[in-house]
Amino acid sequence: MSTTLKTAALVGIVAAAVSASGVQAMEQEKCFGVSLAGENDCAAGPGTTCAGTSTVDYQGNAWTLVEAGTCADIELPAMADGDARMGSLEALERDLPEA
Repeated sequence: MSTTLKTAALVGIVAAAVSASGVQAMEQEKCFGVSLAGENDCAAGPGTTCAGTSTVDYQGNAWTLVEAGTCADIELPAMADGDARMGSLEALERDLPEA
């Protein structure tokens, strides 16, 4: 195989990879109250310092990046009192660590 043909094939492969990764990039938003303990993203609320520092499952002031428009649709288990638990685009006052 000639050097020119190898170079053209390599350029094609790189272009295809870059194009495919661009298609997969989706807009994301912060979704509060959906992450498990220790699985939140950075800059969560009081009681956390950064990524992975939430201490309560579904902690209301801890957030995780999710695909834009999906936050309120994430299925979560009901709270202990039977009320529905949903994600929110703003910090929540539920499921906070005990002081």
